[in-house]
This record gives sequence, structure tokens and C-alpha cells, in this order.
Amino acid sequence: MNEASNKPTGLRPFYVMEITKHSKRLEAAGRSVMHMESGEPGAPPAPAVRAAVAAALDLPQHYTPSAGILDLRLALADYYRVQHRVSVDPEAMIVTMGSSAAFILAFVGGFGKGARIAVTRPGYPAYLNTLDGLGMEAVEIPMTAETGWRLTAADVEAAYRRQSFDGLLFASPANPTGAAVTREALGDIVDVCRRLGVRLISDEIYHGLDYRGPSTSALEFTGDAIIINSFSKYYCMTGWRVGWMVLPPQLMDRTMMLQQNMFISAPTLSQIAATVALGQRDYSEAQKSLYAQNRQLLAAGLARFDLRAASEGDGAFYAYVDFSRYTNDSLGFCKTLLDEAGVAATPGIDFDRVNGNRFVRFSYAGTRATIEESLDRIGTFLRRRG
Repeated sequence: MNEASNKPTGLRPFYVMEITKHSKRLEAAGRSVMHMESGEPGAPPAPAVRAAVAAALDLPQHYTPSAGILDLRLALADYYRVQHRVSVDPEAMIVTMGSSAAFILAFVGGFGKGARIAVTRPGYPAYLNTLDGLGMEAVEIPMTAETGWRLTAADVEAAYRRQSFDGLLFASPANPTGAAVTREALGDIVDVCRRLGVRLISDEIYHGLDYRGPSTSALEFTGDAIIINSFSKYYCMTGWRVGWMVLPPQLMDRTMMLQQNMFISAPTLSQIAATVALGQRDYSEAQKSLYAQNRQLLAAGLARFDLRAASEGDGAFYAYVDFSRYTNDSLGFCKTLLDEAGVAATPGIDFDRVNGNRFVRFSYAGTRATIEESLDRIGTFLRRRG
């Protein structure tokens, strides 16, 4: 499908959460479940992170400044200096309650009522649901496996000519495909957004988990974009609910007022943990090396069933797999796979409401043993189905 979809999206369930809820029921009944549905690292945060939190437990846990602990914002400024060779003012940052709060702040702080925001399809389902809940309109730009699911400047311009939009939100590496644009392609996307007068929101939550080389931030090209990142994935801190934004100066005051009134501040203990986590990249890189091994293991295992990821992915820790030879109902397929084989996976309709019925997403952020057992169970399940 080559045309951008701008039909009303409507709130829909986050199906991965439905799968996880059902898996917990099965486990409570004594069933064994292999979890490959959620984008959650199998490892805890680095030991130094846990030690810092333990040491802080006896301290009063007051609100922090709404922008976040200054030490954390200074550490983030150092992160950008070292990793991306750009200078970022700590006063241009807001520490948020995960990237989820950052998306809300970006939409409400950066755009007016009824704004149109372009997103890629397939893409993270919370984009559509959050925009719908805020009374904004999503304009979907469809990606294809043939192009590696990668967004190009030409895609952005063609979509804009069909239906203008105020903002563009995209992730690189992306969920669910793992697709990442090159440095040159990102520069071209920044340029076309500038020329069209479109505000770029760069979702960089999977930065650090790029298997081709160092991740590239939109900040390396522009100071006008809204940058969103999180400690959830690379730093193994999903449940800690702490992320951050970097904002253009003209958006800072309005977004800060929204942060103060909507969220007050990110959790104090989580901010303490995040400050330490930034200095533990060796630990995070060790986890990344395990994901890279799991990536190859999963790809080889799927090939045994004449399946392959629609793209092996440039980053993140997902395989987005075309299961059309077995099903045209990914939700029903995933429910049956869970009930009969004890393997939890995410239906593609979470990420693509048009063509996702043919796809299943597997997360390989867990252990090697989980992937090996899952592949054995999937093989038995598929053989039974003929």
C-alpha cells in the first residue's frame, strides 16, 4: 500500500499487554510460558545502579525540580558531548516519567489543538493511541519490507504532498522492525522537515542498540527538533519509568509548565539510578552483545521453518516476521500460540492496523535459553498445524 493513511485511528487495545496479561494467568495456573512479547531486557540495571538506589533508600524521597535533578541533566549533557559531539544546555532538558510522558509533552507542548502528526507504519502503537487521546490526527506513512522498513526524505515529502502535517515523529532504530536510517538519510529527513516547515520529533529510545555502528542523533543536524530518549532499553530500566527530552528554546517554557502540572517530576529514586546508569555503558554494551547473539540465533531458528524476519533489523531487539504462510490473523495466531505452545509473542496488528495481520513480532531481549526453548515449541506448534 503506497498511500499515506489519514483515516481516524480510534483508541485500540495495546495488544501486547493483553498477551502478557493472559500469559500471567497461564503461569498462575502452573503453565510454563516463554516470554518473547515485550521489549524488556532480561537483565537488571547495572550493579552500581542498584547499589546507588539501595544507598538512597534511607533518604527523604521529595519531589525533585520539575526539569529533573541537575546532576542528571549535567550527566546527560556530558553524554551528548561524548556520544554525539554536540553541546546541549542542561536547561534545555526535561527528565520525564519514561518516554511515554515525553510523547504527551511533545505533542501538547510543541503543537496546537488538532495538529496532524505523521508517523511511520508499522510503528509503536502508543503513537496513534496517544495522538487520538489528545484529539490530534495521525497521518501514517507506510513502510515496506522491500525497502528495509526505512523512512526516507522522499517518503516524507510525498506523504506531505498528499496530506500536509505539522509534525513528523519517527524512531531510528524503530519498533517493531529494528530499522534504522543511515546518518546521511537522517540528515536528509531533517532537511526536508525544515524546508516543509514540519517539526521533527526524534524518538531515540533505542539508541545504543544499533548493530551497524554508533547511533546518530537528530541533534547532530538541528537544534529545532524535539528529542526523546529513555533509560528503559539500553540501560535495562523499563520499570523505573525515567526518560528525557531535549527541546528547542522556544518550546521550553510551555513544556515545562505542562510538566509541572501534569507530572510534577520523574520519580526521585529513578533519577538517582539514571544518573549512575549513564556511567555504566560497559555493562550496557555487554547486554547489547548478548542481544546480537540472540538476534542471530533467532534468525537461524526461524529459517528452519522457512520463516525469516521481514528485516533482520539494524538495531533494537525485535524480529518482525511475516507469518502469512501460516495465518492472516496475527492476533488469533498469537493467542493460539500462547495457549497451545506456551510462547508469548506480539501480533503485528499492534503496529500496523492495515497489514499487520500477517506479521508477528518477537523480542530477543531475553535469555538465550528462552529463545532456544521458544524455537523448539514454535517448531512443534507449526508441525501440528501442518
